[in-house]
Amino acid sequence: MTAQIIDGKRIAAEIRARVAVEAARLARGHGIVPGLAVVLVGEDPASRSYIASKKKAAAEAGMASFDRQLPADTGEAEVLRHIAALNADPVVSGILVQLPLPAHIDAARVIAALDPDKDVDGFHPLNVGRLASGFPALTPCTPQGCVTLAKSVHPTLAGLEAVVVGRSNIVGRPLASLLVCEDATVTIAHSKSAGLPSICRRADLLFVAAGRPELVRGDWVKPGATVIDVGINRVSGAAGKYRIVGDVAFAEAAARAGAITPVPGGVGPMTIAYLLVNTLRAACAAHGLPPPAV
Repeated sequence: MTAQIIDGKRIAAEIRARVAVEAARLARGHGIVPGLAVVLVGEDPASRSYIASKKKAAAEAGMASFDRQLPADTGEAEVLRHIAALNADPVVSGILVQLPLPAHIDAARVIAALDPDKDVDGFHPLNVGRLASGFPALTPCTPQGCVTLAKSVHPTLAGLEAVVVGRSNIVGRPLASLLVCEDATVTIAHSKSAGLPSICRRADLLFVAAGRPELVRGDWVKPGATVIDVGINRVSGAAGKYRIVGDVAFAEAAARAGAITPVPGGVGPMTIAYLLVNTLRAACAAHGLPPPAV
């Protein structure tokens, strides 16, 4: 293995520490405590665990948490009622709706009901449009984290050829928009792209968010490239156990890449870090204060 391992845990911890400093300054100077509300419908264990992590991180950053944990059979109208109440509550700076929602609830309608200035996931159509147009917006946390990880290796991304494998509204598309804002040359590819391996081999920056375990093999990676693996996949292992792998065949890619993120410990911690950043930004904006220095 020759690649530099990009330590997402360390970088995320540094961001969270800066958020805590800025949140304390906000409370001390203006009497404002940023508040994060999470709406969870159902009992999915992974979602509940993730929400517990977010709540812990918010507390450590000096933020307040306001959870709405609703039964799986909660109707769409009731979910929208909770959203409206959180939109109107001045102590709530940011709102996150935990996805996926149960099948009987229209997720797009719920996301569209959010106050876009409290949409700390960056999924509201208004924020999506602002980002795509190059205007200031609350932007999705995972793509923000990906860009920061790439910039930990390259001080500037300007002029670099970036390939994003994956076109979801959660990662691939907003990530492409953020990279354009960084003056990278961007290609969006996906599992149906003709000649996907050769497309990947062009990339100075290869971001993989395809949702397919170890899709990208080592010989798809340009020598010296920076590889950011967004995937988190649970696959069967020996003796009936399972292991967590990314969307990139890590050992193969690390033998060719200049730098690479591990799974876990790469992109994952950055998502929560930028959720806190967005909540802090939303709190400042709601009170007419300049953006925080994070």
